[in-house]
Amino acid sequence: MILIFKIVFESTRQAFSSLIANKLRTFLSLLGITIGIFAIVAVKSAVDSLRDNLMEGISEIGTDVLYVEKFPWTSTTEDNYWKFLKRPEPSIDDYKAIKEKSDLTDLTAFVIDADAKNITYRSSSVSGGFMFASTYEFQSIQKLDFAKGRYFSRKESESGAEKIILGHQISKELFGKQEPIGREIKMRGKKYNVIGVLKEEGESLFNPINFDEVAWIPLNCARRFINLRDRFLDRSLMIKGKPDVVLEDLKSEITGILRTERKLRPKEEDDFSLMEMSSVNQSLEGFFTSLNVAGFVIGIFSLIVGMFSVANIMFVSVKERTNQIGVKMAIGAQKHVILWEFLIEGIILCAIGGLMGLVFVYGIVTLVSLGTPFKMSLSLVNMMYGIGASILVGLIAAIIPAIQASKLDPVVAIRK
Repeated sequence: MILIFKIVFESTRQAFSSLIANKLRTFLSLLGITIGIFAIVAVKSAVDSLRDNLMEGISEIGTDVLYVEKFPWTSTTEDNYWKFLKRPEPSIDDYKAIKEKSDLTDLTAFVIDADAKNITYRSSSVSGGFMFASTYEFQSIQKLDFAKGRYFSRKESESGAEKIILGHQISKELFGKQEPIGREIKMRGKKYNVIGVLKEEGESLFNPINFDEVAWIPLNCARRFINLRDRFLDRSLMIKGKPDVVLEDLKSEITGILRTERKLRPKEEDDFSLMEMSSVNQSLEGFFTSLNVAGFVIGIFSLIVGMFSVANIMFVSVKERTNQIGVKMAIGAQKHVILWEFLIEGIILCAIGGLMGLVFVYGIVTLVSLGTPFKMSLSLVNMMYGIGASILVGLIAAIIPAIQASKLDPVVAIRK
C-alpha cells in the first residue's frame, strides 16, 4: 500500500514538473483533450438539458390527453402537406358529438386562438398578443397557474360573460404596478372585466404560444363576434379519458365518433389527426440520440488527436528521464513500478486536460442559464463521464511509452 502511494506521489510530482518545465508544449498537447472533453460533455449537457426542458413542458400539458388536429405533429412530406391542408379544422360540432356520444371521455375542451389585435386600458395599449377562447373544461385538462384572481366559473363560461384572463406580460404593460383585478379593458372594440392574471412563464421551447402574451375569454363570449366555422381560424379539441381508461381504447372510440360525425365512408381515410404526447416523445428521442452521436463523433476525433499529443509528451519524457530510470532500476526498482509511474503520469496529464474542458463547459452552462430562459445544467453524471473519458485516453496514450520505459536496460539507461 505504501509502495502504491509512493508511485502515485512520484508520478504526480513528475507530471506537474513536466507541466511547469514545458508549459507551452504541455498546453498545446493537452488542448486536444480539453477540446474533446468539452465537445462531448457540452453536447451531452445541452441535449440532457433540452430533454429535461421539453419533458417538463410535456408533463405540464399531460400525457393522458388526446388532441384532435388538422395536421399531425410528426413531419410530413410535401405531398402529404397538401392533402392535410384540405382537411377541415376541428369544429364545435365535433366537440358536441364527443360530449354526447363518448362513454370513455371524462373531459372535452374546444379551444380557438386568434389575433388579439389591440388591447387597451385608458391610455395604455398592447398589440401583438393572442386571444384565446375555450370551453369551461380547459382548466381541468391543462391547469393554468394564476398569479392573481381566478378562472371562469361554469356560469360565466356557459353564459359567455365578458370576463377576461390576462397573461403576465399583457397585464404588466397595461397596468404596471396597479391592481388589475376588477378593472375594465377593451379588446377588439368590446369591454371586458379582468378576473385573473396568469403567472409569468417565459418562452417555452415546447409550446409555440407564449402564455405571457395571452388574453383569455369564454368561448361563448368569443362566438358573438367570431365565426367558429371560419376556415382560417385555428381550432383544437382536447380530450381526457376517464381514470383507468387505456389511451388506445379512447383513440379508437373517438375515431369512430368523428368518422360518423363527418360522414366518412368505410374506405375513406380519416380527415383528422388524433395526437398524443407519447408520439412527440418518440420523435424527440431519435433527435436527441442524433445530437449525442454528433457530439460524440466530434469529441472522439479531438480526443484521438489529443491522445497522440500526450503519447508524444510521454515518449519525450521517457527519453529525457532515461538516466533516472536506469538509476531507479539499478537500486532495485521493479519493472512494474516504472510501468505504473508512467501510466499514472499519463492519466494525470489527461485528467488535467479533462478538468480544463469541464471548467469551460461549466462556464458556458452558467452563461446560458443566466442570459436566456433555457435552463441548462452540468450534471454529476456528465462530469464523471468526462473525467472517465480523459482517464481512459491517458491510459491508452501512456501505455506504449510506459512499456518502453519498463523494458530499458539499467546499464544502458545509466550511460545515456
